Amino acid sequence: MISHFDHIVLTVADIDRAVVFYETVLKMESVTFANGRKAVTFGQQKINFQLLGQELRNHAMEGAGDMCLITNWTMVDVIDHLKANNVTILEGPVSKSGAQGPIQSVYFNDPDNNLIEVSVYEDTQEPVSDPIDAE
Repeated sequence: MISHFDHIVLTVADIDRAVVFYETVLKMESVTFANGRKAVTFGQQKINFQLLGQELRNHAMEGAGDMCLITNWTMVDVIDHLKANNVTILEGPVSKSGAQGPIQSVYFNDPDNNLIEVSVYEDTQEPVSDPIDAE
């Protein structure tokens, strides 16, 4: 019945700030659609942004989002990129269970405190040490 996600919606305090973060840190592409709304895309999926206090249907709280994104980068490259963009890693890399098998994940927050997990399937990379322990 269900084949994949089309889009998710995140509630944010500043849409332009969110777009810049997702473009810069997660290398997504920004798009503008219906009535000037802004979103970011990756692959065949989209993240729409809605302004806190102006939600159309749901009344989500800022920071209520939690998502796992799969990357084709190595975990070392992900960690280096996050550090270069002054993103604080909250946890990881740690072993987790993804939808299609074991993954290595790092966790961090976007500017609106949504929890972002960036993961690599374990069979596609070499193991890495925990960057938090290395500091």
